[in-house]
Parts: sequence; structure tokens; C-alpha cells
Amino acid sequence: MANYNESEFLICLASKLMEDGTTAFVGTGIPMLAGALAKRMHAPNLVPIFEFGGTGASLEKLPLGVGDSRTFHKAVAASGICDIMETACRGFVEYGFLGGAQIDCYGNLNTTVIGKYWPPKVRLPGSGGANDVASFCWKTIVIMRKHDARAFVPKVDFITTPGYLTGPGAREKAGLPPGTGPYRVVTNLALMDFEPVTKRMRLIATHPGVKPEDVVKATGFELLVADQVGTNPEPTEKELKLLREEIDKDRYYI
Repeated sequence: MANYNESEFLICLASKLMEDGTTAFVGTGIPMLAGALAKRMHAPNLVPIFEFGGTGASLEKLPLGVGDSRTFHKAVAASGICDIMETACRGFVEYGFLGGAQIDCYGNLNTTVIGKYWPPKVRLPGSGGANDVASFCWKTIVIMRKHDARAFVPKVDFITTPGYLTGPGAREKAGLPPGTGPYRVVTNLALMDFEPVTKRMRLIATHPGVKPEDVVKATGFELLVADQVGTNPEPTEKELKLLREEIDKDRYYI
């Protein structure tokens, strides 16, 4: 059994969600490493897209931010933020990767404020491009590093980024493209999807050593549980070698 830390597990699990020949809106941190790993392992034709205009970068060198020059390295296009957002609006981006301070059962995310908007208990960084990503990418993958009742809440204090809003049909009623929405939620405990009819978050797989009841207990709302709950695969020696010796050899993120 390989030895790995929590970040490495999240990176490896997220990378497996990226399919070859697709486009992925990639943010700073774990999504960048996941994309780089996916391109080396099983998705050589993955097209990473960065907010500030890099499209199709090789990810041979790890960017440190979405505006880093390495997001343009050997890319197929170097444009700007307006072109990138238009590309998503036109339906050409399959996956979007996001995180948040709070998430609810419908996948709505809060990265704006904890408590009242004014005066706030905690002021957070805000949306950036997150609202656009979740509004227009076909499948949004959410990475939550800490799975507990403070992050998984009955109702987010502020909807920075739309999930399924209040349930079935709510996205479409709000004017968002039909067929878009949250796809998976990756945490330090488990992997969740969204039940197709109710659009509520559902547990589909746990990490090794984690029981379904552990995940349910750590969630601040009623979490649906699939009839068959699987176990997420541990990182392989090859994945860890790539992460540690090629992708993030300076240990910026892992």
C-alpha cells in the first residue's frame, strides 16, 4: 500500500474524473495538479482552459496561478478572459472545477461571506470567475478539502455560485442552460453525485477506512446515500511518483 497524504488523494481522485478529449476549466491549486496528472495518466488530449486566456497548455510545468505564463506554455491559443468566458457561454467547456467555504444539498456554493452580508462575520474572497464557470460549464466538479457540518450546511449564507438552486427546474427557471449543473463533489472523506430526479447531493463512494455513516454524520443536511456505496481507489505508486517527481516536485501544493 502506498503512503500518501490527504492532498495527494484528492488530486488523484479528481484527476480520474477528467475524460480524454474533453475541455476543463481549471482553477488554482488541486485542479491544476489533477489536470496535469490526468494528461500524463489517461487523458493526453485533455484541453485545460484557464480564466486569463490560456487554452490547451501542455501542463509540463505547473502554473502557480490562473494568470501564470505557464498557463500559455505550448497552448493552442492565448487570448483573454472575455474570450474564455464566451467560450463557456457558448457551451464548449465540459468540466469546471471549483471550491468553496460552504455548500448545500443542491450544490450551491458560498465564497463571499459567512453570516450576514453586512456586517459580516467573515469576509471571503468572492466569486472571481466561479459564478460563470458553474453557470455555463456542462459539469461542475466541486473540491471541498474539509467535510464537516460547518462546510456542508442546510443553506449557504450567500449563493456565490449556483448549483441546482432550490431543486429541480430552478436552474432553467433562472435562465441557465438546460443540462448544466453540479456533477461531483470530492472531499477528504468521500465522493458524491447528485440524484437525477431530486437534484440532491448523494453519497456514492467513500475513501478507504471511511464508513457511509461517518460521511452522513459529518454532513449538516440530510445526505442521500446510493443503494451501492463504493470505495474510492487509493493513489497508485505511478501517480504518486508523477506528482512528487514531475508535477509538483517543489511541493507547492502536495
